Formats: sequence, structure tokens, C-alpha cells
Amino acid sequence: MNNPVRSLNKQATAVSVKDKPHSSRRSWQGRERSTSNGASNYLPSIAGVDEVGRGPLAGPIAVCAVVYDTILHEEIVAAIPGVRDSKQLPMHKREVIAELARNLSEEGKISYAVAFVSAGVIDTRGLTYAAWLATKRALVRAGARPDATLILLDGGLRAPKTFTAQKTIIRGDQTQFIISLASVIAKVARDKKMRRFGEKFPEYGFENHKGYGTDAHRCAIKKHGILPIHRKSFLKNIIKKKRRTV
Repeated sequence: MNNPVRSLNKQATAVSVKDKPHSSRRSWQGRERSTSNGASNYLPSIAGVDEVGRGPLAGPIAVCAVVYDTILHEEIVAAIPGVRDSKQLPMHKREVIAELARNLSEEGKISYAVAFVSAGVIDTRGLTYAAWLATKRALVRAGARPDATLILLDGGLRAPKTFTAQKTIIRGDQTQFIISLASVIAKVARDKKMRRFGEKFPEYGFENHKGYGTDAHRCAIKKHGILPIHRKSFLKNIIKKKRRTV
């Protein structure tokens, strides 16, 4: 999996590692980029952003942002082995990776946050807006600084324009460690939320399908109706019953 410190050196935002960390805390020194006027400024930290839950019939979209010092990249990679796109990992492996990330967060070596945007927002504003809003919230909560962080995003994700150093990478969750890590953390967090919905609405089986459009889920919708957590804009061809009240 690519090291962003190396693989982006030829891009407009890429640059070189300059300083050593003073401690395990975020140091705000270490990443340099060239600006349009030839001057240099430092981007000491890097963020990886990915989403899960774009396609389900129910539940929120989840976006995770992972932030750490660029100069700590190799250390973080070594501390969390086996990171891949979350879709390529079994559940138990994702849980292990998420736990290792929590440990590093407690040590102050990384920061991360998962932001959820509800089905209601998806229905009223659209999926693109919901993903953008979740991205904004996750970056802010993870402590990414617009003037000091290079943002690497998977697929079609975009960060707010205040983050001027951002790069969207197609299949970034397969090539960039930090995006893959965000993918895993987002998946674990969303799955946990969907299991809770499974406990609240046992007849729908959310703990099994996580809101995706399986045959069992579609049958449950037709039998029991639409819940507030369902994306009504995704269900037009499935059922036309009134939304179930809770």
C-alpha cells in the first residue's frame, strides 16, 4: 500500500518530510508543499477520509477522518498491520484494527472521528450533500486544520473548500493506508449502530444486513412497513405504505 509521503511527491500538494517529531503528540512540523508563486509552506499533518453506507436502504451514511503527523506515518503503519479496504476484511479483523486505532488515539499519536448523517437528510438534501456534510463534521471533530493538513479522500468525496490542500483518489481505500484505516473505522462504527437498530427493531434484521437491500430486508419492509431510519427516496420501487411510527 502506498506511502502518501512518497507517492504524492510529484503532485501539486506533495512534498517532503523535513523535521523529526519532538514527541508522540502532533507536532505541526514536517510536510512541505510548493505554492503557485513558488513559495513554500508546511503541511505537518495528513488526513485520510472515507465513507461507508452509501448504498443501503436504511441507516445513516458514515464518514471517518483519520489525522496524524506526516512524520509518524511509518510508525502508524507498523503499529496497525493488515490494514486494507474494509470490504476486503472479515468483521473480526476490522474490529482488531479499530481497537489498535483506539489505542493509538489514547496515546495521542492519531486522532479520528466518525460522523453520521441520517436518512432524513439523505432524503431531503441528497446523498452527495450528506456525504459532504459528514466529511466536514468528521474533519472538524478529528482536529484537521485547514492550514496545516493534507486531506486525502476516497472516490467522489470532497472536503470543504477551506481545506485547500485536498486530493480525491479513485480507489484510494485500496492504495492509501490512511484512507483504508478510515474505511475500517467507519465500517466498524456504522455496523455497531446498525446492530443497535437491530435490537430496537428485531423484525427487520438490521444486525445481519446492516440496512442493505437484501431479500430479507425487502421482505421485512413489505411486511412491517417503513421506519424513520429508512431512506424513503431509495424505496419508491419497493413499497408505497405509510412510514411506520416509532
